[in-house]
Amino acid sequence: MTLEHVAIWTNDLEKLKDYYILYFGGIANNKYINPEKNFSSYFLTFKGGARLEIMTMTGIPSNNNDTVKAQHLGIIHLAFGVDSIEEVDAKAIELKAAGYPILSGPRKTGDGYYEFETLDPDNNRLEVTTTL
Repeated sequence: MTLEHVAIWTNDLEKLKDYYILYFGGIANNKYINPEKNFSSYFLTFKGGARLEIMTMTGIPSNNNDTVKAQHLGIIHLAFGVDSIEEVDAKAIELKAAGYPILSGPRKTGDGYYEFETLDPDNNRLEVTTTL
């Protein structure tokens, strides 16, 4: 069995799509629009086959997790794997230069990874990681 995709609601579909294309190499399908529900979405496919569905629709309430450093129950982050420590470092530098916060790292973890944490434009927590 495989994990088919993960979905994220957003208020700015185009901005989030462009972020994942520019910084993580996502490839977007054609935009799906359902005018009856005022719903639109893209599927972004990443190296290795993982997919992310980003969706927008009027009436979706805001996330009440208003402290970006806080942890909470449920899905907490998406992790993107790269091939080397140098790639982790380079992505951290690139995202920081573009104005995205680096919440922790880059650092070696106790379970055999080298990673950093950041936030996407909607404050979804992301990790960029490689195995040591």
